Amino acid sequence: MKRTRRLAGTAIFSLALAASAGRAQPLMSDQKMLMPATEPGVAPPNAPLLPIAPPRLGGPDLAFGAYQRGYYATALREAMQRVSADPTDAPAMTLVGEIYAEGLAVKRDLAEAARWFQLAADRGDRQARFALGLAKLRGEGVAKDLPGAKTLFLAAAAQDHAGALYNLGIMAIENNGVSSDFVKGAAYFRRSAELGNADAAYALGLLYRNGSGVERDDKAAVQWIGRAARENNVPAEVEYAIMLFNGVGVAKDEAAAGKLFLKAAVNNNPVAQNRVARLFAAGRGLPQNLIEAMKWHLIARTAGLKDAWLDSQLTQLTPKQKSEVEVAVHQYVGQ
Repeated sequence: MKRTRRLAGTAIFSLALAASAGRAQPLMSDQKMLMPATEPGVAPPNAPLLPIAPPRLGGPDLAFGAYQRGYYATALREAMQRVSADPTDAPAMTLVGEIYAEGLAVKRDLAEAARWFQLAADRGDRQARFALGLAKLRGEGVAKDLPGAKTLFLAAAAQDHAGALYNLGIMAIENNGVSSDFVKGAAYFRRSAELGNADAAYALGLLYRNGSGVERDDKAAVQWIGRAARENNVPAEVEYAIMLFNGVGVAKDEAAAGKLFLKAAVNNNPVAQNRVARLFAAGRGLPQNLIEAMKWHLIARTAGLKDAWLDSQLTQLTPKQKSEVEVAVHQYVGQ
């Protein structure tokens, strides 16, 4: 199977408000059974990248077409030929930089990637400005330079680069630990989300959920978090499912919440796995199934999410049920 990749990703961080950072909640009755998986905080500095689709490089493009199909050596050759024919071809330079940054058909070389991104950025390519901004933010291939990264993000944002806008939002909230500007962060997230960035839509929804930088508004939170969830943003799926289950800002729908939790659980989100375990155990939103409940509980617990109530349910299983749970866990892990 050919690998397909995208040009430099969007998120440098994920908000600590994210559902993946949530903690298991005690089982309670009715709407309190599942509580929000988010809590106010500042983005952790080492969260993973979340990619966005690459920009169109303009017209029929053999280099980028080959890149999309996974023919990286061909993509590099075509891009280099384009640069040789036209030393101002910034999109081709950006593509060369991405190939070196990812080590596709060549040895990974972050310094060489940054050099190509710089050449393209100097010629006004917004994707190159964004990629070089990420490199300076992380100190990958170039010296770490937060002000320089911000300058590049601002330049790319002026060209409506959704990823740059998202990262400016994160930087406004973090602000190097000085003072968070949630109002500015929300403005950046909104612009990015309106350009189709699911990470920004989720971040904006969380700000509405918590009343940070915007007036607290559960319906607006549902709108933006739901949009991100529909774009397969896994933490957004978890938060949206919790809002569906509890009927916060949206009509209560435990069955729809259960399906969404299960989708996120299969994508290895520990919070979703914990919630799915609770729903299977209680028969809420999902059919009662203690084997499935304990399977997901053990998987979530292995990821570090503890739950005393589910532990107590596990001890009540018969030896035969425990054996079935063990088989179910092994089957899932072995997939």
